Parts: sequence; C-alpha cells; structure tokens
Amino acid sequence: MTVANVPKPPINWPTAIFMVAVHSIALLAFLPSNFSWSAIAVALFLHWVTGCLGITLGWHRLVAHRSFTVPKWLEYFFVFCGSLACQHGPIEWIGLHRHHHAHSDQPVDHHSSTKGFWWSHMGWIFYEVPADGDVPRLTKDIARDPFYLFCENYFLLMQVALGLLLYVIGGWSFVLWGIFVRLVAVYHCTWFVNSATHKFGYKTFESNDYSTNCWWVAVVTYGEGWHNNHHAFQFSARHGLKWWEIDVTWMTIQLLSKLGLATKVKIPKQEDVQAALLS
Repeated sequence: MTVANVPKPPINWPTAIFMVAVHSIALLAFLPSNFSWSAIAVALFLHWVTGCLGITLGWHRLVAHRSFTVPKWLEYFFVFCGSLACQHGPIEWIGLHRHHHAHSDQPVDHHSSTKGFWWSHMGWIFYEVPADGDVPRLTKDIARDPFYLFCENYFLLMQVALGLLLYVIGGWSFVLWGIFVRLVAVYHCTWFVNSATHKFGYKTFESNDYSTNCWWVAVVTYGEGWHNNHHAFQFSARHGLKWWEIDVTWMTIQLLSKLGLATKVKIPKQEDVQAALLS
C-alpha cells in the first residue's frame, strides 16, 4: 500500500486546544497535594466504565458493528458511558469508525497507519477530518435517535457535570484524577488501537491492511488489541479468538448473554476461521 503526498487538511483549533489543555491539566494530578489512592481508584473505575463499557463494548462492538443486541435502555446506558469518554459524540465516532473499516490503511483512511505511527495515534485528531462528510451516510441507523443526538450535542456538558459531582464527593484530587488523568489514559489506550495494532504484534488472518494482534494493547483496552482478528471478522463480538487471547469485553458480553440481556451474539464459524488463516 502506498500513500500519495497530499497536503494536510486545516488544523482543527478547538480540538487541538482542548487536547493540549486536558493533557496539561492532567499533570497537576501528580503534585503531592493532589495525590490520593482514593482518587486513583476513582480514575481506574471510570476508566473501566468509559473505556470498557462505553467505548469498547458500547460504541464499538454493540453499535458500530452490531455484533450483538441488548434492550434499548441498556444500549442507551452503554452509549452514555461512552459519551463520558469525551471522544466527541457517538454519532461522529461511530461514523468515523465505520469509515475506517471501509478504507483501512488506504489514503482516505483518516488515521491510516501508512502515514506514520504519530499520525495514526493522535496526529490526525489535530486536523479537520475530510471523512466527516461521510458520517451522515454511515450512521443512518442512529443519526435521528433523540438520545444519540443528545449525547452528540452535550457530551462536553456531561463531562462538566461529572466533574462537579466528583468535586462534591472528593474535591480537586477526584476531579484531576477522575476527569483529566482518566481522559488522557482512555484517549491513549483507544489511540493505540489505531497505531500500535497496525504496527506491532502478529497477523493471524489476511485482512487486506496492516492490522495486527498486540497483547499489551489488549490488556489496556479490555480486548481490543486483538485487532487483526477484528479486521478479519468485523462482525464478531469476540476479538480474542484463541484461548490465550484474553478478551475482557467478550467475557462481559458472555455475562450479559447468560443474564438474558445480550442476544443475537455473532462470532465466526470455525470453518470460516480456518479458511481465513494466513498460509
């Protein structure tokens, strides 16, 4: 795969300023006066709520790929959790993710790994995304849903409300760790799926792109690091297809299934897995 030399799009100044501010403020959490184990516990809990239940399980596997079904109230809960990750609203995120899968590592892929690790990890975020124009076409199933529209329009205010709640409960240390450090951690964990799992690790299946399976990304993203598996079987609710490819999100989906909350769970047939193996 080759990429033509094309001019970079205009800088997205609001996003760039926001990202610099969040990363800078997060550093204040490491001052001795702002350190507490309870604040770290809050950050870890919210990392799981927003990163696992929200982004990985909710926005990605449930909505973007429809790899399983849950009652609408539970879908909304997971979408809400994802909105608290502050990675823009669910409609744009899901639309851009579907665009990525349609053009993975091709020139029009907005975070193509062929443009370098930095670009695929976070560089692309600082620029206007041409693929935004395709979002309405790729999100017709959710674009008019009132709850999705609410989360799309007010995800920043939702973060402010969470910050106020944390301040009331535990003061500034809870805000710094539960909002800023947690946001930075979830951001980079998510971005590693765009960058590291298109560069490091191993390939099990032919996927017509550079996606790889990377164990350490799987650890910090609750199973998303088995990315080559995912690109080979995009519909699958299970990403860790070998017994040792630990997939915490898949375990959560299995629990939901046993509780009768997850139905129509999609996984690849064994014969399809064998047929897709690299020779």
